[in-house]
Amino acid sequence: MMAAVAAVVVHPDDTVAVIVAPQGGRAGQTLADGTPLAENVPMGHKVALRDLAAGDAIVRYGEVIGRADKAIAKGAWIPEALVRMPPAPDLAAMPRTRRPMPPMPPLEGQTFEGFRNPDGSVGVRNVLAISISVQCVAGVAAHVVERVKRELLPRFPNVDDVVALDHTYGCGVAIDAPGAQVPIRTLRNLARNPNFGGETLILGLGCEKLLPEMLRGDGADAAIVRLQDEAFHGFGAMVEGVMAAALPHLERLNARRRETCPVSDLVVGVQCGGSDALSGITANPAVGFAADLIVRAGGSVMFSEVTEVRDAIHLLVERAASDEVAEALIREMAWYDAYLGRGGADRSANTTPGNKSGGLANIVEKALGSVVKSGSAPIVDVLAPGERIRRKGMIFAATPASDFICGTQQLASGIALQVFTTGRGTPYGLAAAPVVKVATNSNLATRWSDLIDLDAGRIATGQASLEAVGWELYRLILDVASGRKTVAADRLGLHNALALFNPGPVT
Repeated sequence: MMAAVAAVVVHPDDTVAVIVAPQGGRAGQTLADGTPLAENVPMGHKVALRDLAAGDAIVRYGEVIGRADKAIAKGAWIPEALVRMPPAPDLAAMPRTRRPMPPMPPLEGQTFEGFRNPDGSVGVRNVLAISISVQCVAGVAAHVVERVKRELLPRFPNVDDVVALDHTYGCGVAIDAPGAQVPIRTLRNLARNPNFGGETLILGLGCEKLLPEMLRGDGADAAIVRLQDEAFHGFGAMVEGVMAAALPHLERLNARRRETCPVSDLVVGVQCGGSDALSGITANPAVGFAADLIVRAGGSVMFSEVTEVRDAIHLLVERAASDEVAEALIREMAWYDAYLGRGGADRSANTTPGNKSGGLANIVEKALGSVVKSGSAPIVDVLAPGERIRRKGMIFAATPASDFICGTQQLASGIALQVFTTGRGTPYGLAAAPVVKVATNSNLATRWSDLIDLDAGRIATGQASLEAVGWELYRLILDVASGRKTVAADRLGLHNALALFNPGPVT
């Protein structure tokens, strides 16, 4: 007799089980309830737990993720083609009832070693940032960064890095259009990221629409260098001028030292990319567990990706800490619905071929597995795209689901470190902040052993409990924040370019 195949049923009301065995399930193997598999089923894919007629609800996480496109027999594989996606939750008719949430027990005495900034924020790295006001100067900024790394950084051993905050904005755009406020405030707040210590240098051209002064924070006096300045005769003089302007920033950064800070000063972003059906079973719940620990310690966790929470928004509204937060969650969903509609798209465009190969039938199933990264804490605030953090606790920062845009927007909103879950695999990384990469399945963690920082797939195979992996991730976050451990992406130098969210018109 064949051994039972490893599978997970998330909720008692589910009509499907998800195969979690690394090699998938084979025809004739049985589930824990004795259901025999009618055919081979890949890892991460769904199996019917009872006979389903055409139109019957397909339930996972205790929620309807779709309707059966045709009759499906008990024990049969349910591929994406057999799942008809339901309509999105009606925002106008959605109940605003908030669930009573008892206080979470505090986690006291938790600390990390960080860099305290003049504005009260705390960074986990000590980095010189060169912000640009227009894409025209991006090549010069890249050249300067390379020169600074080679010629100046050896003189300033306490400075971790120098990065260019480059982008494709700044000119050829409708700078006064309503949508322009998103990229402008994003760039302004990027320069204020806690890992830069308030020492951002601004590089401009001189004729752009986005004036370099617009990138200065309130009351800030960041140095500005304009390449069109008549004092510069030729490219070499421009580069020397920028490097000279960088020196005082490097000197001040070099004088900084890590100090013991409470976890209440830490801001962590969470994101997923290259998701599979195990994301909502292993890595994302482990991230949610670690997120609750950070919040219990007084810290802040930021989750995002509007499209990937849209179909689970009813589960978030009931966790809102106030009526104001509940309305803000719905407001951001409605804003993004309208944004997609103007572009002739809807939420169904989100799910990728890789998501589907990994067992995710549609955006509904993906969203229900995505929101568990936010743990169980009350949601205390909602940030519009590019807004900066203003409260401690669990925060929803509205961003697109694109890995690169979400990462850029979260940096602007004030994260010092990011946790990124993946089931299909991605070399994604950020130059401005460490990215802790968590694998949803052990197959990926084994194949990409030098790219993955933590294997949450052990939860599915029974080698570790959710709580154990959650605590392991929490401790890893503090080690990375303290500079005691280096994440794989930084060790390998894998960093993606920044990508602004620009809903405004280009002229």
